[in-house]
Amino acid sequence: MTVAEDGPGREGADGTSGMSAHADDGYTPSERRLKRERHRRVRARRATAIAALSTLVTAAVLYLVVVNAPGWPRTRETFFNGQYAREALPKVLEGLWLNVRLLLVCGAAVLVLGMLIAIARTLRGPVFFPLRALAAAYTDFFRGLPLLINLMIVVLGVPALRLQGVTVDPVLLGGTALTLTYSAYVAEVFRAGIESVHPSQRAAARSLGLSNRQALRHVVLPQAIRRQVPPLLNDLVSLQKDTGLVSIGGAIDAVRAADIIVGRSLNYTPYIVAGLVFVALTIPMTRFTDWVTARMDRQRAQGGSI
Repeated sequence: MTVAEDGPGREGADGTSGMSAHADDGYTPSERRLKRERHRRVRARRATAIAALSTLVTAAVLYLVVVNAPGWPRTRETFFNGQYAREALPKVLEGLWLNVRLLLVCGAAVLVLGMLIAIARTLRGPVFFPLRALAAAYTDFFRGLPLLINLMIVVLGVPALRLQGVTVDPVLLGGTALTLTYSAYVAEVFRAGIESVHPSQRAAARSLGLSNRQALRHVVLPQAIRRQVPPLLNDLVSLQKDTGLVSIGGAIDAVRAADIIVGRSLNYTPYIVAGLVFVALTIPMTRFTDWVTARMDRQRAQGGSI
């Protein structure tokens, strides 16, 4: 845009023309900056085009390799049968509701229990040593114990004890096992967040007259939780997938619903349907986690530049 087109008084400090979009604030970008921004846009469009082209080429190559494999017709009939997919989808979606409920209930329980364990591990003073030792033993044990074995012990072992008043519902027992395992992981995430807060924050709170409990509640924990939101969301994504393991006790969730159809038809398409349903449920949570992580990174970068 020339000076004549932009009108008088629009000329930049270097004698070049400006943009009408900056007229209100009095700022006129230089020609060099305009060229640099155009170059960035061109590079971005070119990178997007190259990425799209390479993705299409890769997908085409993979498709040709798979469909030209000698065993593809049999594999397609066994794993990608449209008839069994249509039969399985309603029942898998019905069972998925159990997985969603487990995610909501167990997720809340995991956050609360994990926070309590993390606080117990960060308590100061020799009087709290037994509590710290128990919390450390809990996290070490359940982080080392495979989740599948934990589920088998709780879901199959607790009913075998025949304890009076103790439930034998596989859903409740499976949810308990998930909570025990994931609270150990989440406790370490919270503990890392608490220990990442500089001691001067606690000292400043104490100098203002806050007690140790008040400093932890109002100063330390808010900062720790805010810093650990991305890893916490990642743990919830993993929990959402692992809720399908409660099917080993006989609970009719999405995985078990698919397993019933597979056992009757000897066709594995329902497993593919159940897997795709879990993927469709997980992707939004994963993208939300990425968005939160990027947003927090931008905020930290802005804070660091001030």
